[in-house]
Amino acid sequence: MRNTFLTGLLAATALLSGPAASAQKTKPLPRPKLVVGIVVDQMRYDYLYRYWNKYGSDGFRRLLGEGFSFENCHYNYVPTYTGPGHASIYTGTTPAVHGIIGNNWLVREDGKATYVTEDKSVQAVGGTAAAGQMSPRHMLTTTITDELRLATNFQAKTIGVCIKDRGSILPAGHSASAAYWFDNANGAFITSTFYTQQLPEWVQQFNSRKLAQQYLSKAWEPLLPLAAYTESTADDVAWEAAFRGEAKPVFPHNLPVLSGVAPAQAPAPAPTGGEAPATAAAANLDVIRSTPFGNTLTLDFALEAIRAEQLGQRGQTDFLALSFSSTDYVGHQFGPNAIETEDTYLRLDRDLARLLNYLDKTVGKGQALVFLSADHGAAHSPEFLKSQRIPAGSVGPRLWRDSLQARMVRRYGPGQWVLSYENQQVYLNRPLIAQKKLELAQVQQAVVDMAVQFTGVTRAVAGVDLQKSHWESGLLMYLENGYLPSRSGDVMVVMEPGWLESYSYPVNKGTTHGSSGAYDTHVPLLFWGWRVPQGESAYPARITDIAPTVARFLHIQEPDGCTGQPLQDVLTKKK
Repeated sequence: MRNTFLTGLLAATALLSGPAASAQKTKPLPRPKLVVGIVVDQMRYDYLYRYWNKYGSDGFRRLLGEGFSFENCHYNYVPTYTGPGHASIYTGTTPAVHGIIGNNWLVREDGKATYVTEDKSVQAVGGTAAAGQMSPRHMLTTTITDELRLATNFQAKTIGVCIKDRGSILPAGHSASAAYWFDNANGAFITSTFYTQQLPEWVQQFNSRKLAQQYLSKAWEPLLPLAAYTESTADDVAWEAAFRGEAKPVFPHNLPVLSGVAPAQAPAPAPTGGEAPATAAAANLDVIRSTPFGNTLTLDFALEAIRAEQLGQRGQTDFLALSFSSTDYVGHQFGPNAIETEDTYLRLDRDLARLLNYLDKTVGKGQALVFLSADHGAAHSPEFLKSQRIPAGSVGPRLWRDSLQARMVRRYGPGQWVLSYENQQVYLNRPLIAQKKLELAQVQQAVVDMAVQFTGVTRAVAGVDLQKSHWESGLLMYLENGYLPSRSGDVMVVMEPGWLESYSYPVNKGTTHGSSGAYDTHVPLLFWGWRVPQGESAYPARITDIAPTVARFLHIQEPDGCTGQPLQDVLTKKK
């Protein structure tokens, strides 16, 4: 009996250590070679189809024709801004958890406003201090890029690229290999000492090419004859904003004059690290952000990052977090119905084609996993809607704040009762409230009663009420998911559909975003490439579902604060 047992044990041991076991041990874990996350700043869902007849075959059409589209993807919180949007995509959760409640907010401890990626403990690398003292320190959770780094013992490279610092830094995560953004002062892509002490040689060489100046040395002419932009309004309408220095917001836009970059300007040497002073010739390079060439410049840099860092070509899964922000600048200035906006998307379509073709050649066809979404949508310009007899309007946030302050003084006496109005939230002076021996909840409710009397306001909710209950759907769900007690205001204000905040009030130019309206929350969500089936789904998807879905593709842990769920439809393998 004992001999029979030993014989069986030896046979099992031989089987486990044989060729089959050896093959099983050495079989690589199936993963894409490279993940490319694309965020198109301010891209409404309908832009996928509004310009369909003018898109080429290798950009948006290729993503839709070969990939999977979630046609009913929405944000599930407010406010819908750039910082929270990028953080939510990559953390798989909402501002109530990841902490990025806006692009700016009031820090109650010192009574001062802070910027979403501001970090005075780090220094600029390759640019000015104002542009370079940035890091992800305000973000409270990990990202999917962090989790990839952790899962591979930091062998995976994760790199963020965007003209906006927040569009690069937040997606790249806390443990990023690198994050790069654009400095207006010198026209260079820069970083901070949070990541490195000196720009890599390839970044220095890229910056030395002075591509921003080259793009600004020519006028912005439309790709097509103006009459062909049938999806847009006329070129000269009252609700579009002209560039500073222009008489009207019409084509052609004389970029050399607007930027101060002469057509034949000889580029100056690029900085090698540390702070770089602005030059007279580069004083207005900020203009490139509000042109489609800001996106093209971003892609130029991203492709160079893939080449120089050998992303997806090292036997290890890497992650490129790529965000196109010029769509947002153009949208804010001209609105969703402008020829400039349409032209920007037609050019972005060409840039996407260039990216996908480059991935095919360098990483290999079907070897890269790509997703594309947006950090928020945008409202129609109120003046445009009103011209079509559609209800709309705007409020002046500064005027609104001052009016509320005046009412508070009439009710409670002298004092600076309203410290700030930010992110459609009222920040009250809590030390003053305590000094006057008032109950915070009662004062918040008083502000609610005042706020709902303002034109364009449909509802207001006290912060204390958001902490007492839980909502799975509806308006209060949006407010709850965007609320973090330690950072958010005391009263959340909700405007009527079609209404927005105008910082140039009573003048209304262009558009903005930030509400729970479908025009702000409904965004594209496309997956393409590695093991992605072709198809589409109209079932509800949330922006917080992206990170856990990517985690399942990669067989890694989802981010530590993740509240989203994997999207099963796209996880079905190709046959």
